[in-house]
Amino acid sequence: MLQSLIFDMDGTLFQTDKILELSLDDTFNHLRSLNLWDTDTPIDKYREIMGVPLPKVWEALLPNHSDEVREQTDAYFLKRLIENIRNGKGALYPNVKEIFNYLKENNCSIYIASNGLKEYLEAIVSYYNLNNWITETFSIQQIQTLNKGDLVKTIIKKYDIKQAAVVGDRLSDINAAKDNSLIAIGCNFDFAQENELAQADLVIDDLIELKTIVPKINNSLLI
Repeated sequence: MLQSLIFDMDGTLFQTDKILELSLDDTFNHLRSLNLWDTDTPIDKYREIMGVPLPKVWEALLPNHSDEVREQTDAYFLKRLIENIRNGKGALYPNVKEIFNYLKENNCSIYIASNGLKEYLEAIVSYYNLNNWITETFSIQQIQTLNKGDLVKTIIKKYDIKQAAVVGDRLSDINAAKDNSLIAIGCNFDFAQENELAQADLVIDDLIELKTIVPKINNSLLI
């Protein structure tokens, strides 16, 4: 039986797209006001690398800027993201709470493993009251390697998990499952890429599909 489902946050549970462009525009307008940027906001570049830890994001988006500027930009971006979440400008994907209810009713514990920063994740969990279902939320900040596979390993060790699946939209989620001999469930959502999803064990187009997938996995584990 599956003891646990470990979910990614951005692009899996939370529709980051709804606040991403807004927050990124705010951030690059701030850089323009400081004469540190003079072209368009690199939203397409961000979409390409969505899912990597934020320090790597700023290396990609600001390749010619100092580490100090990147750190300041990171802090400003985080502030804008959190403010937009608290102002209700984001949204969960359809059926998040319904599937969480289903999992809890079937004694399957729920965890978050995200490349997002702790304060950002806490803002989402708090605004949508997700602690009603989630056992614990883990941020990539909690480990030195910035590797999601290591983050998932932390969850497995802490809670002595034997059978679990990782649910996420990007290759980092799929690899995190495989690195820990877990089932990888890919989400064909906004930021997903076909070549990455091809490496998942299963692919869903809506979280509600977990209602049929989880029993099938459980049956296969009993064989």
